[in-house]
Amino acid sequence: MTATDSPAVAGAIETTDKVLSHLHPEGSFQVEDHPVPSGREEIWRFTPMRRLRDLHKEAPFGASIDVEVGAPEGVQTERVEITDKTATIAGYQPTDRITARAWDAVSYIDRVVLPSDVVLDEPVVITATGNGVGEQAAAARLQIVAQKFSRGTVVLDFKGSAVLADAIEIVVEDGAHLTVVTLDDWADDALHHSAQHATVGRDATFRHITVTFGGDLVRANTSVSYAGPGGEAELLGVYFADAGQHIEHRLFVDHDAPKTKSNVDYKGALQGKDAHTVWIGDILIRKVAEGIETYEANRNLVLTDGCRADSVPNLEIETGDIEGAGHASTTGRFDDEQLFYLQARGIPAEEARRLVVRGFFADIIRKIGIKDIEEKLIAAVEEELARSNA
Repeated sequence: MTATDSPAVAGAIETTDKVLSHLHPEGSFQVEDHPVPSGREEIWRFTPMRRLRDLHKEAPFGASIDVEVGAPEGVQTERVEITDKTATIAGYQPTDRITARAWDAVSYIDRVVLPSDVVLDEPVVITATGNGVGEQAAAARLQIVAQKFSRGTVVLDFKGSAVLADAIEIVVEDGAHLTVVTLDDWADDALHHSAQHATVGRDATFRHITVTFGGDLVRANTSVSYAGPGGEAELLGVYFADAGQHIEHRLFVDHDAPKTKSNVDYKGALQGKDAHTVWIGDILIRKVAEGIETYEANRNLVLTDGCRADSVPNLEIETGDIEGAGHASTTGRFDDEQLFYLQARGIPAEEARRLVVRGFFADIIRKIGIKDIEEKLIAAVEEELARSNA
């Protein structure tokens, strides 16, 4: 077992209002501003470039995915034609070549708006279904806006087979409370590269929950910034990698306003030969971000031999006037004491191992708050465990 639990500091150089960091290239809408990566760059060094199917080069876009939106009464949904490629609602600009190429290739945006003061009793469910892997990739853009003092949940359910690159912009206006749940339940041959950015307003609360079980290669970049003091962001994730599967999550929280909070908590399990997970967490605390609180954690459970879990937490701190900042990262096998405790009470070894894995994921899954999805995920964990009789 290896673990770290200390506020280590990575270097950042601030000049006026820009922060230069090796972890975060400068954003641009222009594809030519993003050179073709070689795989040696910091943001690409863990990604198997040969399995990207040339998305990072010149692979053609042109395929489509089926999108179905189920929204409760009062939610506004529309498909908007793009007339200005540089327009963004969340202040986001693509920071990698794949996202820039997808951004440029899309001709319309799917938009979901929770009007001011609305309180949803049921979630908005957006289902994206791939129709198969062909010679062309699919590109998509989505915008989610929770207007002032609204409260609700949006679920993004990805399934089927596809090569997809998407960009998702999220705005949580002042006083709003928004939960976004992303389910990557792809077929085994799918490739999904996703960039998701949220801007959190004054005294607003944003919860982002990522669940990744399917796909051949899934690479998700999730970032958060703040539009005023008092905003809170909670980024949670669970993932389960099987033999040969590559799952990569890259998190970036930019504390660019005072009195803001963030909490990042991701848990993953791996089984099978060449199963590979990557978790990169980074918290940037700017000079103006006085009085902030932040913590990030990643824990990985290795179930079989032949797996690899890379976990790299980072803190970039430009002010000492903060309430608290820290991180933790662990990677290891089953806790022998837990197994012994269960077996000593008559529980067979195989069932004891299943109980440990279920308990490992349960605290995050229960935070989704949607019973049907929670039950579906617990069943998916059971199915994953059955593949190896873990």
